[in-house]
Amino acid sequence: MPRITPFLWFDDQAEEAAEHYVSIFENSRITNISRYNEAGPGEPGSVMTVSFELDGQPFVGINGGPVQHFTEAVSFVVDCQTQEEVDRYWQRLSDGGEENVCGWLRDRFGLSWQITPRILLDLLDDPDRAKAARVMAAMLQMKKIDIAALERAAEETAA
Repeated sequence: MPRITPFLWFDDQAEEAAEHYVSIFENSRITNISRYNEAGPGEPGSVMTVSFELDGQPFVGINGGPVQHFTEAVSFVVDCQTQEEVDRYWQRLSDGGEENVCGWLRDRFGLSWQITPRILLDLLDDPDRAKAARVMAAMLQMKKIDIAALERAAEETAA
């Protein structure tokens, strides 16, 4: 069991967010829901925290009110093997959110994700620095990462 668990602060959508996320990732589930009691600060009976797992990684969401907000300073990377995976995660997580550049998106709850195919990291780390630079230049033009376009950029030859 991991010793570090991401704890995510939502206004009042922790349960909705957890349900959304577990519907996207395999091997995912909601493990517990805690409710506020008469001591508050939330309305008695309303959801306080939701514990959930995404592909086995534990998370906790709290309904803490509109005091804190997510920023891109923290994001979650989804490691993908195929374009099909990139497309599926991109579509589901960006639905109702905002697409950004270089494989980044912000979901409808404001949380930032990086949908990253493994080959991107491999190509950027290629010992042929010219190849890696071409791949970087291609990636910087993308929102959702296109594996075939990265591979074409990697194989280009100098004119």
